[in-house]
Amino acid sequence: MKKIFLIAMTMMLAFPSLPLAASSGEAGDYSAKDEVVYAKLSPEGKQHELYIVNSFEITKAGSITDYGNYSNLKNLTDTSEIKKNGDKISFDAPDGRFYYQGNLDNQPLPWNFQFSYSLDGKKMNVKEMLGKDGKLTIRIKTSPNEEANEVFFENYLLQISFTLDSDIYKHIKADDGIIANAGKNKQVNFTVLPGKEGDFTLEAEVADFEFAGIEISAVPSTMAIDFPETEEMTKDMESLADAIESVNEGVSQFQDGVSQLNSGVSELKNGSSQYKDGISQLGQSSAGLVKASESIQHSLKTMEKSLQDSNSPALDEIDALFDGLYKLADGLYETKDQIAALREGYVSAYETMNDVMETMPSASISEESEQSLLNSNADKEVIQQLLDAYENAVTAKEVYHQLQEGFLTVDGALKALSESMNAMGDQVKEMAQEVSASLNNTEIEESLSKLQDGIGALASHYAAFHDGLVSYTDGVKQLSRAYDDVHSGISGLSEGTNNLETGASELHQGTNELHKSTMHLPEEMQEEIDRMMEEYDSSDFEPVSFVSKKNNEKINSVQFVIKTESVTKEEAETEIAEKKEEKGFWERLLDLFR
Repeated sequence: MKKIFLIAMTMMLAFPSLPLAASSGEAGDYSAKDEVVYAKLSPEGKQHELYIVNSFEITKAGSITDYGNYSNLKNLTDTSEIKKNGDKISFDAPDGRFYYQGNLDNQPLPWNFQFSYSLDGKKMNVKEMLGKDGKLTIRIKTSPNEEANEVFFENYLLQISFTLDSDIYKHIKADDGIIANAGKNKQVNFTVLPGKEGDFTLEAEVADFEFAGIEISAVPSTMAIDFPETEEMTKDMESLADAIESVNEGVSQFQDGVSQLNSGVSELKNGSSQYKDGISQLGQSSAGLVKASESIQHSLKTMEKSLQDSNSPALDEIDALFDGLYKLADGLYETKDQIAALREGYVSAYETMNDVMETMPSASISEESEQSLLNSNADKEVIQQLLDAYENAVTAKEVYHQLQEGFLTVDGALKALSESMNAMGDQVKEMAQEVSASLNNTEIEESLSKLQDGIGALASHYAAFHDGLVSYTDGVKQLSRAYDDVHSGISGLSEGTNNLETGASELHQGTNELHKSTMHLPEEMQEEIDRMMEEYDSSDFEPVSFVSKKNNEKINSVQFVIKTESVTKEEAETEIAEKKEEKGFWERLLDLFR
């Protein structure tokens, strides 16, 4: 039974059935023709095979004429014969859809494809990488083929796809592509717009490498192109422009504040310089005051001793004493005036410094505000400089308040010192007047005795005053040295706020330019989208035949389906087995029934 069935099958193969559509001899007609171009490339992009599947919408059964310089023809609809005479193709077709295939041996694709592969940085042939592990890099390049009709390159969109087994490919990276899940696999797609060249890179970690090949489709840009809704995009751009405007306004206010701060710090520096000079001068004058006080103290002791040692001083001695007292009084008044002048300069400098210091910020910037500034897309370095300068201003004010009590004490001490000097001057002058009056009286001895007692009391009081003056001047010197550090800090703060104002100005200039460049961004973006859509919208594109210009009259669509060869271990094993034993047709047929 098996033998009879085998013979029957053989007869069926040897003698094909009659055509399903018998030739009527009448001319047929069709309304539209579609061409699907199938091409097979090497893994590197070299064209190996190309054939066309032609599809006709037959409106009248009968003889149909088509054109193409095919090397081989195959009826895909029925078993009727397809005839070829030069580039003229004829066949009988029934109503409805009719398909036939034709091979084109020397027809170039409209695009040049170049695929290169490397493993761990070493360029390799794909077959060499089979079964290996490492970091894979695939470079994909497309360009126009000058030997083909340019209309396809100018009007067709390329979709380049990779299907990657997730068990083999890990950590996939495609900067200019789209990576999506496709079951257990990953789908990587690259798009090349009409009239553009493509240059892409695909990277992945591979283990036990196999390659399913690259699939490429090409369709007119009017097909399968969904332009995005632009309304939401323009709204987002408007929000961005508004946000940038708000940032610019905030930076403008910030710049004004920094400018005021810098002006205040500049005034503070000037006031601090005056105060520093005043306190330094006071410190320097203190040595003179102490020296003058020592002279006064010495004169008083000399007078006291002279009066004690001489019961009846001579007239010339009394005159000298008289002159000494007046000179002592003048010295005390002069010292009082110097102290008063110092106090006046000190008070003026202090008031200037205090007014400026009170304008300095008292509290640090909150973490929220600081983070908001850092997130404003402004220059991070400039923002950090601004924050540092602000914190320095806060610190300077804190230090000032800590020293403020000492500053106030200086004024009180200078006032008390001046008043004491004036009182002692009055006292000495009064003594001198009493001595002068006693010279005109007969009671010289009594007067001298009173003078001796007064001079002794004055010398004793002055000794205590002198000790206090020495302590005070020592304190002034320490204050002067301490304030040098404060003034250095204020000088540094002034330099910082000056740089801060410059940085704030540059920042505002930058945000202002950014605002100007983005304020019309929504309209410009919409215009660019419209331009791009107009550029790539080929709604007026009339399809042309890839096979022959003679077919253009009723061409409905032309599409390209292109694929590179795969490289798998199964195919490699099959290739080896085929090389070992190549069976003939009849042997392969008999194997089906064995």
